Amino acid sequence: MAQQVTPVRTARLGRALGPEPTSVSGVVLLLPGGEEVSARRPSPLATASVRTLGRRLSRAGAVEGLAAHVVHYRVRGWNGSEAYLAHDATWAVDEVVRRYGDVPVCLAGIDMGGRAALRSAGHEAVNSVVALAPWLPEQDVAAPPEPVKQLVGRRVLIVHGTNDERTDPELSFRLATRAKKANRDVCRFEVHSDGHALHQHRQEVHALTEDFVLGALFGRAFARPVEDALQAPPPLGLRMPLAAGFGRSLRK
Repeated sequence: MAQQVTPVRTARLGRALGPEPTSVSGVVLLLPGGEEVSARRPSPLATASVRTLGRRLSRAGAVEGLAAHVVHYRVRGWNGSEAYLAHDATWAVDEVVRRYGDVPVCLAGIDMGGRAALRSAGHEAVNSVVALAPWLPEQDVAAPPEPVKQLVGRRVLIVHGTNDERTDPELSFRLATRAKKANRDVCRFEVHSDGHALHQHRQEVHALTEDFVLGALFGRAFARPVEDALQAPPPLGLRMPLAAGFGRSLRK
């Protein structure tokens, strides 16, 4: 049984990545990875890993008024039923509404942050979710499965490396399959031969995420692979390979 911890710190939003637009019309919240059980402070390395993606999104969405913020959790651990990372993500969406008003929000998480993004998607301000190599629990017959009802009405992108040895890609496929039954706007890409950090095809993964986030928040046309994945029935739309050179094809 997971130990319970009581965080004494408070969650907070990092400063806007890149120049904050004069008029904000959409927000992406970057959710770093974490650990299954821990009362320690969030890892600076995990936070740094999402900043690179956040800066790219901020630059790409500057014309539309995109603001990108990293969510700083109270602690780095999910910690069982306490689900601290998910609660901190929900707090962050509330904070966005307080600061910017009625603007659409995309939750973009990596590793345990991916689980937090998926779990917190039910907030009314959230219109889209990105989960990169999400950490998901093994299915226990005695416990309810990871919820998916909160994903209804949201566009959802999941990306997972097939050689991931930290988070099982089969678990994200199973979750996506259940979510797709209630929400057609779910797509999942597999990055063949890549590991948990998705280093080998990072440019393609970031280009895919950029295309999805700007399409979901601002109505830009999705690239053909994303559109095809959203429209395709399972399992095809949930095992789409991410082609090498995806980013270069977008710039043509």
